[in-house]
Amino acid sequence: MAPITETIEINRRPEDVFAYLDDVQRHGEWQEQIVDVEPQGDQPMGVGKRVRETRRVPGGNRSMTYEITAHDPPRQSSFRVLDGPIRAVGTVSVEPIDDGSRTRLTITIDFEGHGIAGKILLPVAKTQARKQIPKDQARMKELLESHQ
Repeated sequence: MAPITETIEINRRPEDVFAYLDDVQRHGEWQEQIVDVEPQGDQPMGVGKRVRETRRVPGGNRSMTYEITAHDPPRQSSFRVLDGPIRAVGTVSVEPIDDGSRTRLTITIDFEGHGIAGKILLPVAKTQARKQIPKDQARMKELLESHQ
């Protein structure tokens, strides 16, 4: 299966959108599956930063650690999940539109299945993400546009 790519336009400056995305403690505001977020260590957000996240998934809550693999504020950030049977690899891109007064936000994500469970669950995870990402983006848009 190909990576999932979803794009949405937000009526906020790219710097505002990226700052909101970069604040991992706020991810639960716009991603309904997030139960808990724990930044690891004192390192500021950037390449090598790790975050422990707990999400509601079919079958219960699952914790995973992800690492920032690229970080270019206010334009792009990439990550990879380090553990678990299903490991996501993704990039979030923030592009200015309308002379920088608005933003085009693109999320691209793919999944790798590890072990027997991962291989079995991979199609389910991708199907779930394909449905969830547009909902999460719409929620983020709503939150950012209502707090200008």
